[in-house]
Amino acid sequence: MKFKGTDNYIATDDLQLAVNAAVTLQKPLLIKGEPGTGKTMLAEEVAEALGKELMVWNIKSTTKAQQGLYDYDAVSRLRDSQLGDEKVKDISNYIHQGKMWQAFTADEQVVLLIDEIDKADIEFPNDLLVELDKMEFSVYETGETIRAKHRPIVIITSNNEKELPDAFLRRCFFHYISFPDKDTMRRIVEVHYPDLQKQMITAALEVFFELREVPGLRKKPSTSELVDWLKLLMADNIPIELLQNTSIKEAIPPLYGALLKNEQDVHMLQKLAFMMRRES
Repeated sequence: MKFKGTDNYIATDDLQLAVNAAVTLQKPLLIKGEPGTGKTMLAEEVAEALGKELMVWNIKSTTKAQQGLYDYDAVSRLRDSQLGDEKVKDISNYIHQGKMWQAFTADEQVVLLIDEIDKADIEFPNDLLVELDKMEFSVYETGETIRAKHRPIVIITSNNEKELPDAFLRRCFFHYISFPDKDTMRRIVEVHYPDLQKQMITAALEVFFELREVPGLRKKPSTSELVDWLKLLMADNIPIELLQNTSIKEAIPPLYGALLKNEQDVHMLQKLAFMMRRES
């Protein structure tokens, strides 16, 4: 069964090829791209399209690779032993399965999302090399070996905040989600708002892409922010003419807080608009 996108997710041809290639090669699919380009949503839609359960491991700066395998709660065992609890005799009562353990032992193949791997320590990817390659790991406390019943479809996302180790990259199939062009973005918008007037979409896209081209922006607005902005435009009944007759260089777009995320970018656009009006 091949992934071809879904009704809720516009997948370009090269992205479809990347997903299907990773599944065929049985390699983790490493997805990079700007924040807000749909990397996390891709895993959700792949699971839905292929009819498989999705398991999500959200990575934080404090996350350790071991937590994805299992966690041994030695403190609880010590406390229970002091209380004379009988369950301390079985150490497995204090071993909690991580997301990778759950994915390995699932009765059917699942999609495992390791989300934003670049948030963790630089050694985090290297600590998962064997587990992702051989699809097995050992539980030190019990001596058992956990092997994958069905090799999960592993999707790993990264916002490119830090470089990943070469040894880890060699074990992945890599794809970079390029920022959508206007035609693709129009299709994405139409998926979210099928009843939105085409003139409104055209006007909003003109403003959006003009804003992204402004030099010096610290954070360019993303796809998800465009979707949020359009929702606000509809909720506030912003007239199409306000978007059609306004250039970014002359005035900041209405409800700009959905698109601009820091005061430096707002001040820069305000200054640019002021200078352009004065020159006019």
